[in-house]
Amino acid sequence: MEFIGIVAFVVALLFSVMVHEFGHYITARKFGMKVTEFFLGFGKRIWSTQRGETEFGIKAIPAGGYCRISGMTVRDEMDLGEEDRAFIKASSGRKLIVLGAGSFLHFVLGFVILLILFIGIGTNRITPQVAQVSDCIPIASEACSSSSEPSPAKAAGVKPGDYIMAINNKPVENWADDVQLIRDSAGKELTLSIYRDGEKITINVTPVQREVNGEVRGILGIINEVANVRSDPIKATKDSVSLSKEFLVSSVKSLISLPAKIPSLWGQTFQGEERDVDGLIGIVGAAAVSGQVTSSDQMTWSERIGAFLLIVASLNFFVGVFNLLPILPLDGGHMAVAIADEIRAFFARLRGRPRPSPIDVNVLTPITMVVFVLLAVLTVMLLVADIINPVNLNL
Repeated sequence: MEFIGIVAFVVALLFSVMVHEFGHYITARKFGMKVTEFFLGFGKRIWSTQRGETEFGIKAIPAGGYCRISGMTVRDEMDLGEEDRAFIKASSGRKLIVLGAGSFLHFVLGFVILLILFIGIGTNRITPQVAQVSDCIPIASEACSSSSEPSPAKAAGVKPGDYIMAINNKPVENWADDVQLIRDSAGKELTLSIYRDGEKITINVTPVQREVNGEVRGILGIINEVANVRSDPIKATKDSVSLSKEFLVSSVKSLISLPAKIPSLWGQTFQGEERDVDGLIGIVGAAAVSGQVTSSDQMTWSERIGAFLLIVASLNFFVGVFNLLPILPLDGGHMAVAIADEIRAFFARLRGRPRPSPIDVNVLTPITMVVFVLLAVLTVMLLVADIINPVNLNL
């Protein structure tokens, strides 16, 4: 099963790459730019087919992909009569759309994966179904005894299996949120609308006050069922938007903290230090984690699939943000050049001068090579760490 999880991750990764490059391809074609190649992988050509002016195909090394747009720099030669179709000839706005389309589709793909998770697979949630009723609500670390007062729920007649439909006539829609009404009602009587054995009954109960983790709460003394719940499209959309925002924020934070984590990665790679599950991880490590998740005996099939989809979704958000970093050779670096071109043109207009020639990206090759080498070194370190000291989730 672990092997299946690894293969599934590789397939999902390659599909994400294809979606990224398709973003560049479709927008470039939309703006009349010439796209000569669309390949998945690098190295030796395994298979290809010509469709119009674009060659589509697969290459031997499945480590990414590329979409070749003609005229990316001022030095690229265009066929006679097609000079205006060069990327460099497009307006800055169109350049930014083409360059940003790859990351945008990463975000779209991540969002769609989350929708599939919430609607089709479901997630484990606390439900309004009562699983257990506590005998008492002990103070501090005391244990229940024959002299203890029964818990409010037991005293009021709440039973395991009861389904709490409403609290104070307010329908229960999401127990994780609606339980807050109970926590805020210490010493205040509540009316529970309960479905039991095919009948609807009403129970009045008053939560007792207890301190939990430094917070004063009202407690009834019930433990609710945890079950896999599928969401309706509206709620799934809301939850997907919320989780997408969380993934985007966490991706940005991860990139900001990346330099600070490199020293610890060195120790984990070459000095035998324990691997940090919240630290840096490479593609090989992510594939291994996916394998652990899909083969875990501690999780149900729906939980395994859900966890796998969360890994793939979070990866898409991270890669999308990473590609927007304003450094060459990333898309964000080319976007920064396009923005710099527009700023130069703006100041030229203010001075009544003609628009300056586009920045020659080739001039920035030394900077690009430095960034490329740094990324290559980090990639190799992650590869070595993922092989000799892999992340273990203990599932």
